[in-house]
Amino acid sequence: MARSTKTSTKSDAAQTRGGEDAPNPIWFKPVMFGFMLVGLLWIIVFYVSQTSLPIPQLGTWNILVGFGIMFIGFLMTTRWR
Repeated sequence: MARSTKTSTKSDAAQTRGGEDAPNPIWFKPVMFGFMLVGLLWIIVFYVSQTSLPIPQLGTWNILVGFGIMFIGFLMTTRWR
């Protein structure tokens, strides 16, 4: 058992040096939540303005834009440590 503990300690140190388990930068969490909130606000503005905002030329594609922005935030959650 002592051998497996020693091996895992070495691999943990190697991963930390390699940057794989390093904590995220301080800006990561606000940007992640920012994307999710901006996407949500985009969709809310679209519905509240009765499809005249945020970009009238896009029409109902504004919903896809809002979900796309939120999706970027959700993808960032997979890299959050």
